Amino acid sequence: MQRIGITAKQKQEREAHEVVAGLIPWLRERRREPVLDEQLAKLIGYPDQVPLADLPAKVDMLLVLGGDGTLLSVARLATNREVPILGVNLGRMGFLTEVNLNELYPALESIFARNFTIDRRMMMHAQALREGQCLSEHLVLNDVVINNGALARIVTMEVTVDGHYLTTFQADGLIVSTPTGSTAYSLSAGGPIIYPSLFSILLTPICSHTLTNRPIILPVESTLEITLTSGHKDVFLTLDGQTGHALQLNDRVRVRKSGQTVSLIKLPFRNYFEVLRTKLKWGER
Repeated sequence: MQRIGITAKQKQEREAHEVVAGLIPWLRERRREPVLDEQLAKLIGYPDQVPLADLPAKVDMLLVLGGDGTLLSVARLATNREVPILGVNLGRMGFLTEVNLNELYPALESIFARNFTIDRRMMMHAQALREGQCLSEHLVLNDVVINNGALARIVTMEVTVDGHYLTTFQADGLIVSTPTGSTAYSLSAGGPIIYPSLFSILLTPICSHTLTNRPIILPVESTLEITLTSGHKDVFLTLDGQTGHALQLNDRVRVRKSGQTVSLIKLPFRNYFEVLRTKLKWGER
């Protein structure tokens, strides 16, 4: 862990600026080399800067200052390199971020002492298909979502698993999520929480018109195909809540496990159950 890549959420630049200004000399005192993404480096006038897309290839670990959304976007860049990522929460919920800001320096001391583990999170590969042609393909860490737009209209979607017909959902939409994504949109739609190391695929309907439709956990090697059999012009495919595009009638979305994973740094003073209790406020009245 000699070269430490640092990036931050753009909308929290002022807070990140203060953190990084103190972090750079602290790292240098410990003979570590800070490498900042281009935008953050320009903000504070730091010379050693790298375009964000190239940062994972230039460093031994990534320090991400922000919330889960920031970490999601950086994680997709780091998959080919499997660079370990430490998320530092500057946001609100922060299921993916490992530490809060006041824990940053003890966490780094623990990492430099090699007192940490790597938590490998599965990713999914999603394709949007139209008339047999691939419109787009994406790597996702959290979820693939098909839903309607501003108007409250039901969307009809036929779902197959490994070529076998599952059912036809009439709902506001569908969420296909990883175990990591089970605490995101899927949880709000009534889906279960899945322990991150239990690789599987979760299918959760959004406000299903048929009350007997319930979330289902599928084997990790499953291939799902979702065909839009009725809908309107405001049906959208969204990937990790950050990218996406409109769908048309008879478009298909194919989702399967990716061969790539994301490496998150886990520290000995926190476990997943503590995260759930803290973030979901279990036990509070």
